[in-house]
Amino acid sequence: MSRPRIFVLTLLAMLAFAGNSLLCRAAFHATRIDAASFTTIRVVSGALALWLIVRAQGGKGEPAGSWSSAAALFAYAAAFSFAYLSLSAATGALLLFGAVQATMIGVGLWRGERLRPWQLLGLACALGGLVGLLLPGLSAPPLHGAALMLLAGVAWGVYSLRGKGAGDPLRATAGNFLRAVPFAAALSLAMLGSAAIDPAGAGLAVASGALTSGIGYAIWYTALPGLKAASAATVQLTVPLIAALGGIVLLGEPLTLRLVLASIAILGGIALVIVERRSASG
Repeated sequence: MSRPRIFVLTLLAMLAFAGNSLLCRAAFHATRIDAASFTTIRVVSGALALWLIVRAQGGKGEPAGSWSSAAALFAYAAAFSFAYLSLSAATGALLLFGAVQATMIGVGLWRGERLRPWQLLGLACALGGLVGLLLPGLSAPPLHGAALMLLAGVAWGVYSLRGKGAGDPLRATAGNFLRAVPFAAALSLAMLGSAAIDPAGAGLAVASGALTSGIGYAIWYTALPGLKAASAATVQLTVPLIAALGGIVLLGEPLTLRLVLASIAILGGIALVIVERRSASG
């Protein structure tokens, strides 16, 4: 695959991932849809889109994936939706992708990986940025929403780790989305008393599931073989920046000094860990 094509596909995938944050936040900002219904519609439409993509590529037989991975996927999707009831698009994306990378780095440490001095500095910067973001103050994000988004990031990190080594990651993701449908349906049933759906909110949930999730993952898995491991991890750190820009331009969200400084510390620190890990291994 040519480098220009890899670049375009990677850019489209990052725009799609940032779009998830923007669509979810827009749904709760401008429509009446509740978080459980948004989650269910997103998972169902994502499962349908991915199934159609896999079928178009000639996939047949039983769906790949596993129930445990589907549970992690559902935990991410549900916590993500409920977190965005109170978080801005930029803050949510920063917490999400910071928690994803922290989870994967933490698992590496638990498995015996050792950090070099620059990596330790990067990890300290990232943790300091997270603490600074969550410290009480006028511009601090709501603690409940922040905790839910961190949970979403941990769940996605677990899901990503479980997916490593999958023979066909797109087919596995399609199977996991399909298996996540009963979990999402159970959540909606449990919260039926507070359900609220309108056409605009349902449309944004479908877009999040089919376009920025289903098609977004398909694009990402197409580009992924052309990226080095460190490049694939580092490029995902652009998602919070894209989400922040989209939140300002499209949703009218403010950009605070606290968020800017925390973003520099968290994303810069994680990038340092990732780049140093790559240089140490190769």
